[in-house]
Amino acid sequence: MARYTDSVCRICRRENLKLFLKGDRCYSDKCAYERRSYPPGQHGQGRKKFSDYGIQLREKQKVKRMYGLLERQFRFYFRKAERQKGITGNNLLILLERRFDNVVYRMGFANSRAQARQLVRHNHFSVNGTRVNIPSYLIKEDDTVEVKEKSRSIVPIVEAMEAVARRGVPQWLELDREKFRGTVKAFPTRDELTMPIQEQLIVELYSK
Repeated sequence: MARYTDSVCRICRRENLKLFLKGDRCYSDKCAYERRSYPPGQHGQGRKKFSDYGIQLREKQKVKRMYGLLERQFRFYFRKAERQKGITGNNLLILLERRFDNVVYRMGFANSRAQARQLVRHNHFSVNGTRVNIPSYLIKEDDTVEVKEKSRSIVPIVEAMEAVARRGVPQWLELDREKFRGTVKAFPTRDELTMPIQEQLIVELYSK
């Protein structure tokens, strides 16, 4: 599968927003976006004026890169959100938040979504007692996510659990740090998703 393998710090600089793609490094002085908060490349510091389409495209690219998705995957979620009742933009964000790799990250079992995806693929987690190794698996209300007993001592998970106090756990999730277990209390509301996202721009882009 076509995955971006270059420096992810360039993505944050390109989108002019810290996307927290590298875990702890994003909270330190080593963060590339903090040092050079302008787009990468020879003309990164030049003045640019975007058209309406360009603004919509950048918003879509930002959200797609934030969750680590390919275009085909992202479009699939948008079409699914369109078919659901309610506001399409809100439905889209809730679907993205329900992804298994995102929930693992939000609960604090990984320092980034990319790391969460890798840990999920390596069979370190179970959902309601059943092993799940599909990052795109959609979590449901009242589902319980647990780290396998043999995996509770591996370094990435231990380090992530130590850092979870700084990042915090969203209100729609409940974490039991001692048991390496988390529960989905409810789906998030739009007010609980505090990332600077203008989902209406994405809806306008795909509605053309």
